Amino acid sequence: MNKKIQLLSILFLGVSSVAFSQIKEEKLVLNKKREPEVKKIEKKKTSVETIKNYPPEEKSQTPVKYTITDVPAVSDFKTSTIQGEDVAPKFDGTAQNNYFQFGMGNYGKILVDGNVSKTLENKLEVGADVHVLSTNGLKKDYDWKSGQTSANIAAFLNSYGEKGKFNLNAEYGLDSYNYYGIYAMQPTGELDLKQKVNQFKVNGYYDFYSNEILNDVRVKSSFLKDHFDAQENQVSILANFSKHAVELGKSGINLNADLGVGLDAVKTDFAIRDKNSANFFNTSLTPKVTFRKGDSYLTLGSSFSFLNAKNSNDQLEQQKNNKTYWFPQAEFQFAAANEFKFYGGVDGGLKLNTYGDMLQTNPFILSDQFLKPTETKYRFYVGLRGDIDETLKYDFSAGYGKMRDIMFFKANDLFDNNSVNRSAYNFANTFSAVYDDGNVSDIKGSVQYFPLANLILDGELRFTKYDLKTYDNIYNVPLFNASIGAKYTMLDKKLLLGFKGIFASDRTTNSYAIEGIGDPNIIYQSTENTNDKVGGYADLNLSAEYKIHKNFSIFALGNNLLSSKYQTYKGYKVLGAQILGGVKITF
Repeated sequence: MNKKIQLLSILFLGVSSVAFSQIKEEKLVLNKKREPEVKKIEKKKTSVETIKNYPPEEKSQTPVKYTITDVPAVSDFKTSTIQGEDVAPKFDGTAQNNYFQFGMGNYGKILVDGNVSKTLENKLEVGADVHVLSTNGLKKDYDWKSGQTSANIAAFLNSYGEKGKFNLNAEYGLDSYNYYGIYAMQPTGELDLKQKVNQFKVNGYYDFYSNEILNDVRVKSSFLKDHFDAQENQVSILANFSKHAVELGKSGINLNADLGVGLDAVKTDFAIRDKNSANFFNTSLTPKVTFRKGDSYLTLGSSFSFLNAKNSNDQLEQQKNNKTYWFPQAEFQFAAANEFKFYGGVDGGLKLNTYGDMLQTNPFILSDQFLKPTETKYRFYVGLRGDIDETLKYDFSAGYGKMRDIMFFKANDLFDNNSVNRSAYNFANTFSAVYDDGNVSDIKGSVQYFPLANLILDGELRFTKYDLKTYDNIYNVPLFNASIGAKYTMLDKKLLLGFKGIFASDRTTNSYAIEGIGDPNIIYQSTENTNDKVGGYADLNLSAEYKIHKNFSIFALGNNLLSSKYQTYKGYKVLGAQILGGVKITF
């Protein structure tokens, strides 16, 4: 990113995977010269751009929060540099804003990626972004199709005015893949296992440079439709009001007052199986006050949600639920020194589970889900973070919370035991959301280390333990996951190397054994195993990009270099070792 060195080239980077998009928050802007972004979610130009005198001093006082994000397996079929975490090599400089790259690799991988933008006279920036990635899948492992294609096309507009900045982004995403994870049966011949998801998003964002009364306004919308005629429309509006940097006498304590007003509406209709339908309308208020002195602060607040929910399907008449929720919101930080900042707090909230949300986590779910919100009644946490001489940044914390309707995915059985011509989702190869109440304990940490000017090392880990009320184990959620990474530039920044390692423990899942296959006189019978295991994995990824000319580079990516065709979900193997090479032109 922005450091130099002379070390041995090692390994590096890769492309992340498995992700179906949802509206993402703006990226965190850090001010220190050597400080990288804590987590890069997207590479799109629609992200916040650092410009002179932005953010103003009053906004820069907001304490930086380091968070850990679960990262999906890098080598899964949905591997993509535009969805999920973007770990492809990038050189610094605005010249990289306009580029086109093309690459090919084994498993029939084809990558097309490009970005173009133009700044007009009145500080108006317009641009477009395109990304396409396809693979033939595991032809030697399955007798049926397992290939996948993802495509994303976006157009954006950024405007920087005297009082604030405005961003508008329109985006179309396509994911075409197969329910290829058939493990309980051995069908032969050509099977139609196709699933396809189309999603169109329009997002608008206005941020005032000053925190006087109206801070920012965000409008997000999403329109989704899949191969089985499931449809989901979603809109979200959030306005943040604030008054910051109010001095309390001569105490040296400043007061910040904030009020968030939000509205979320989601309508989802499914057209197969039970034909579930869900309609959520949620309004929220989040008032809070912060007392700050130096880097130490105390925040006190609350969160109120007013939910109107309607559910129906072919078996049940419409169920209505109108409920008001209250959640505590409080946090403190005691900055003994810049190197040691102790913090803790309590929070909670209501999360609307949507079909698009579920597809991000598990693309192999049935296109018919019963949707319920998840309530975090409270979560207490304590931690320690710090910045040691701008060389080592760390954040470690532990938490404990109580939740209702925790969502996770359970494997489906055969839906029709007598069917000869089965639907794509009728091979015990899909999953459905289930819900349970329980307690959640977690320990997490992140470290970033800058030993040399051109070397960045980072690591993250997380332990999460669920104690559920009904189920003995939570399904398809690892107890432990972690990642380590490195980025290294050399040869006067002409060569960029990267490494990314992702690790996860095994997961408990349910599964089915099917009997009676091949005998026309016997109805298929299945036996459920409620304590099956999906093995853990280590996924290592390297990358390299060499700038031959200021406008021309060559690159190579290596994913899942241990060549372990582990499973993300029962029956769903990922690609083995993948090598992709290509060229990149900047202009």
